[in-house]
Amino acid sequence: MPITLKQLNAAPLAEAQALLDGLYEHSPWIASEALSQRPFASLEHLKHAMVQSLDAAGPTAWLTLIRAHPELAGKAMVNQALTAESTTEQSAAGLAQCSPAEFAKIQQFNTDYNAKFSFPFILAVRGPRGTGLNRQQIIEAFERRLQGHADTELQECLRNIHRIVEMRLNEKFGHEPLLGNAVWDWHEALSVHSDPGFAEAGQLTVTYLTDAHRACALQIKAQMGNCGFDEAHIDAVGNVVGRYFSDRKASGPGTKTLMTGSHYDTVRNGGKYDGRLGIFVPMACVRELARQNRRLPFDFEVIAFAEEEGQRYKATFLGSGALIGAFNTAWLEQQDADGITMREAMRHAGLDAGDIAALKRNPRNYLGFVEVHIEQGPVLNEQNIPLGIVTSINGSVRCQCSVIGVACHAGTTPMNRRRDALVAVAELALYLEQRARQDTGSVGTIGMLNVPNGSTNVVPGRCDFTLDLRAPNNAQRDVLVQDVLAELGAICDRRGLQFVSEETMRAAAAPSDAALQSRWEKAVSALGVSPFKMPSGAGHDAMKLHEIMPQAMLFVRGQNAGISHNPLESTTADDMQLAVQAMLIFLTQLGADLRAGHTSE
Repeated sequence: MPITLKQLNAAPLAEAQALLDGLYEHSPWIASEALSQRPFASLEHLKHAMVQSLDAAGPTAWLTLIRAHPELAGKAMVNQALTAESTTEQSAAGLAQCSPAEFAKIQQFNTDYNAKFSFPFILAVRGPRGTGLNRQQIIEAFERRLQGHADTELQECLRNIHRIVEMRLNEKFGHEPLLGNAVWDWHEALSVHSDPGFAEAGQLTVTYLTDAHRACALQIKAQMGNCGFDEAHIDAVGNVVGRYFSDRKASGPGTKTLMTGSHYDTVRNGGKYDGRLGIFVPMACVRELARQNRRLPFDFEVIAFAEEEGQRYKATFLGSGALIGAFNTAWLEQQDADGITMREAMRHAGLDAGDIAALKRNPRNYLGFVEVHIEQGPVLNEQNIPLGIVTSINGSVRCQCSVIGVACHAGTTPMNRRRDALVAVAELALYLEQRARQDTGSVGTIGMLNVPNGSTNVVPGRCDFTLDLRAPNNAQRDVLVQDVLAELGAICDRRGLQFVSEETMRAAAAPSDAALQSRWEKAVSALGVSPFKMPSGAGHDAMKLHEIMPQAMLFVRGQNAGISHNPLESTTADDMQLAVQAMLIFLTQLGADLRAGHTSE
């Protein structure tokens, strides 16, 4: 019989400890410590309490826990000395059926990993969907993590342990993340479409209006119909627009709309979840509302934006930009790498560029825009928190810069007589790192650096580089830019150099609307998850909608150190489930407040 939270909360301590036995390998104390936080409001609350218990125990306890785990396909498996839980998990991954070559490779990995880090390799072999990684995926994870740093790997082992415990806990409570599983499966089904050249290499690339892109649009449109949307269509810029109508009888005339969504195009050789998670989470909400025959007192508009990444043409946010009247018709004459203009690509896709202007939305008809997105960074992953509430999308400035010195002979020019352009930029890079750390949320990057016509035996006479400076608000960003450029000037003056700087991009910060952000916080709290607030360093479609209506975002934790724009981008079905549940709570509470007349949106 599955355990219930009511049963766990009411049980005497010894009985409650017995109910949670077998979660952490040979370490029952972690669950026992967490029981001091009873009563638990949700399963997620219990999971986080155990995370907190282990965090508080410190490094010695962490290492003891990691070393209590068996090696993958190791001696304990061969000798049938695994715990029942580990036996089930390793068998499900097919490790008991390794070929001799695979077994030998994994054994060598175990030896090498232990020699390098002094603790065993830990991997949640049931994977992010819970159905199991295959042996090749396990081997690839071993190879990749063998290259890691000891501190990073220790934390990665702990995160994998928490994931193992999460799935064991789900089994004890008879919990299956059905909504999260559906969202996971939709991502997998959509990822079969990829542009030529990438598809053959097993890489995901979907750029604007290619055959793969159009196939994605049609698949999303069909899925919207399956979920119970009242209408779904592809608009003049390629956005897939679905609407779930309000209960107009309850809401009356002048019904407003809540807009949500994200993009379905990708970077080259990207991940499956960037953008697409923000399409499928609200689609799962509509499916659930339709299944329950529930209507809201507002229209719910879910938009799969056709383009955000700027990969095929030198234009970004085409999809969301069209809805705010920011589609630049000059873009239509841009050519891709094959000489195909955007106008030609649209015509081939059956789209009429003349209809784009009519897509502009009237903000008076909208309650606002909300977006769910995979975090694309390590913060939630490192904090062991599944959801984050975005406080602001960072404003940014990009510059193309050059430092000019004197190219001279590397062997004959004394160190105190050089005017080395590269060393000046190196000094700036160290200053930038230190300066950005002074502010909460500021980041700075020299992403490209080049010595034109450089040579091994020539002191660099010129160094070209880029600056990317971001901060949660425009004022903080502008001071950062000012300080960095002033320091560049001071470095050049001191070293007898010159510099030029050209600003190539300036994007305003997009602070979250206070009322919508508060609704996300309440929805996350209702799940038993501590509301964790954070800025977004990356740009999103919400930045464009922010120009005409209030917006607020919800982040979902990423796996593999939160990596994004990369095939390793991942999240779990359990975290997807929480995102769907949070959005359902958000919609329900907003609807209740609108019916009661208690909202200012």
